[in-house]
Amino acid sequence: MASAEVKVAFVSNHNGTTLTEVSLGSLLAPLCFLSRGLFLIVFHLGKGLLPFSWGTHLLLDFTALIMPLVLSCTALSDILHFVIIGIAVVDFVVLYLLYKNGKHPYQGSLHSTIDRFVQSRVESNLVPFVTVFRVLVNVKTSISILAVDFSVFPRRYAKTETYGTGVMDFGVGAYVMANALVCPEARGKDIQGSKISHVFKQLISVWPLVLLGFVRLASVKSSGYHEHVTEYGVHWNFFFTLAIVRVVASALLALLPVNSSWLLALLIGGTYQVVLETTGLKSFLIHNNERTGFLQANREGIFSVVGYIVIYMAGVQVGHYLMQSRNLVKDWIRVVRNLLLTSFGLFFTLYVCQRRIEPVSRRMANLSFCIWTVAQALFFLSCLSIADLLLLFSKAISNFSFVSASWCPYQNKKSLAGEKMRKNMDALCLVQSVNRNQLLYFLLANIMTGLTNVLVDTLNSSDVLAVSVLLLYMFLNSLVIFILHINKITIKFW
Repeated sequence: MASAEVKVAFVSNHNGTTLTEVSLGSLLAPLCFLSRGLFLIVFHLGKGLLPFSWGTHLLLDFTALIMPLVLSCTALSDILHFVIIGIAVVDFVVLYLLYKNGKHPYQGSLHSTIDRFVQSRVESNLVPFVTVFRVLVNVKTSISILAVDFSVFPRRYAKTETYGTGVMDFGVGAYVMANALVCPEARGKDIQGSKISHVFKQLISVWPLVLLGFVRLASVKSSGYHEHVTEYGVHWNFFFTLAIVRVVASALLALLPVNSSWLLALLIGGTYQVVLETTGLKSFLIHNNERTGFLQANREGIFSVVGYIVIYMAGVQVGHYLMQSRNLVKDWIRVVRNLLLTSFGLFFTLYVCQRRIEPVSRRMANLSFCIWTVAQALFFLSCLSIADLLLLFSKAISNFSFVSASWCPYQNKKSLAGEKMRKNMDALCLVQSVNRNQLLYFLLANIMTGLTNVLVDTLNSSDVLAVSVLLLYMFLNSLVIFILHINKITIKFW
């Protein structure tokens, strides 16, 4: 087994990959999500009987949604563009065949069919692509935290040392934004009682994160597990960051209207960058090699909280926009357009920031990192929303609406049999399983990562063994969370 020092060196001193490659990776998951939905529709049209057994549904979702993500960051990473093109071609061929052969209420030319679809209504009690976004960010994070310890995982995907854009760098920021999208403020929930009591409740509610942070700290120190100190510091970890971000953001949003959260994010991010440029803070974070005292020992984790607050506040603004009630397909198409335009605008701003100020740095969570994270997250959300709209279109032309975790065409009258079928499909959906117990899934992945590193010599494993271990690890995580879901068990610590 490799020593802890060797493992630390293996995950250190990386410079990331290109913005294009990170964005390219955002196309795969939406295409896989679309493929899974199209498969269920085609199977039903072929007179297949749905739902399957729980084991078959788990295997289907794992094969369609998780296995491609594991392979894309390991064995297939060098030909990812060909994989994406291949899946996209298959999806659009199936979609075209469904349109040509379907007996649907939108009969006519393709133009008239699309026009009537755009004017149609959609059931929008929830925003399904937000749920899928949060689940896939969790899944990708779970894959990466173990995959990075294997040599089959490209080093350019790993977290960067000081500057750069690694896939795992985006994953950290995306996890924060995923939480912000569905926070109470974004969902428009009214504050009960005084603002001070509301903030106090939020302070109490993050105790599981604080506890998990201390448990991780104790387990890492006692087990000798390898630590990349320049990631968060000697004693700090991501659980502490999540807790502080939530409390601080709640306090800010109790004082200011949610609609101004984007402005607050801009002011905080801009001020933080000015401080980095005009004081000795940047040098303290990057060039100071001393680790004496709590502040010096954990400087990366402590000061990067500011950047994650910026990302969280931006996520609240996006969530508030997405959670507004919309009933027409054309309204959601307008939302997709706005998400894409905002994403492209932020990417242009990022280009200017990287040229005029400094490159992206997850270590400092500087302004460039915040802009990049929000831009990339909006692009990923856009891709998922487009996939969801295409799946909604395929549901409309096939007269089959029972694909879970996605939009459904509006129905004036709902049959009891149809409602039962929908509930059965939701009860056998891996996306819904992870969504029910998001924090538990993340915690389980962290525990399994530690156990795998104890049992397997990750650095010296062959590519075949590494991929096999990763698939087994992800399947076990999925199995546990799926069993909890089908038994309607929600694990909450507060």
